[in-house]
Amino acid sequence: MKAARDTGLLFHRYTTQMLRNPVWLFVGFSTPVLYLALFTPLLKALPGLHDAPSGSVLQLFLPGILSLLAFASGASAGFSTIFELQSGLIERFRVTPVSRFAILAGPILSGLVLMTVFDSVVVAVGFGFGFTIHWGGLLVLTVLLWLLAALMAAFSTATALVTKDISSFAAIINGINLPLLLLAGVLLPISLGPLWLRTLAHVNPLYYLVVASRALAVGHFSDPSVWQAFAVLVPLCALVLAWATRVFTRAVA
Repeated sequence: MKAARDTGLLFHRYTTQMLRNPVWLFVGFSTPVLYLALFTPLLKALPGLHDAPSGSVLQLFLPGILSLLAFASGASAGFSTIFELQSGLIERFRVTPVSRFAILAGPILSGLVLMTVFDSVVVAVGFGFGFTIHWGGLLVLTVLLWLLAALMAAFSTATALVTKDISSFAAIINGINLPLLLLAGVLLPISLGPLWLRTLAHVNPLYYLVVASRALAVGHFSDPSVWQAFAVLVPLCALVLAWATRVFTRAVA
C-alpha cells in the first residue's frame, strides 16, 4: 500500500510538472499530426496504393505513428532523470522514506497517461481524414503501446543513471533511435525491403509492435503478429523493469 501511495504522489508530481510546460505539450501534440499531414500523401505513390482513398493509406500509416509515439515518449524519459541528478533531486530521495520502486514507477506511469492522450488525438485526427476505428483492436493495441513505452522508459531512466552525463546518455539514445525506427518499418512497411533487411528486423522489438498494430487497427486479432508482439514485449518489459529497479535502488541507496 505504501508503494502504491508513493507511486500516486510521484505520478501527480511529474504529471503536473509536464502540464506546466506549454512548449512540451505543443510539440507533443503537433509532431504526430505533422507526420500525418506531411507524410501520408507520399504513401499514395506506393505500389497498390496509388489510387487508394486516404482512409486506406491511414490504415497502414497511422498505427506506425502510434508505435513511434510510444517509442519516443519512453526513450525521452532519461533526460528528466539527468536533470534531476544534476539538480540534486536524486540525492534528496536518499534521505526520504519514499518507496524506491515508486521513484521509478511514478514518472513512467505519468508518461504512459500523457502518451495515451497524444495517441487519442492522433486517432481522432486520423478519423477525420478517413481512418476506420476498430475499438476492440485499439484497446488491445493500447496494452502493447504501454508495454513498449514502459520498456523504453525503464531502459532510458536506467541508462541515464548509469551514464550520469547528458552527452553520453544522448549519444546512446540517439545511436539506437535511428536503426530501431528504420528496422521497424514505422513509416514504410519493412516488407518493401530486401530479404536481409526483413530478416534483421526480427531482432528489433519495435518491429513486432508495428506489425501487430497494423493488424489490430483493422481488427485482425487472430493474426500471428499479435501474439508474437505479446510474446516479445511482455518478458522483455519485465526484464528491463527489473534491471532498472536495481539500478535505481543503488542510485538512491
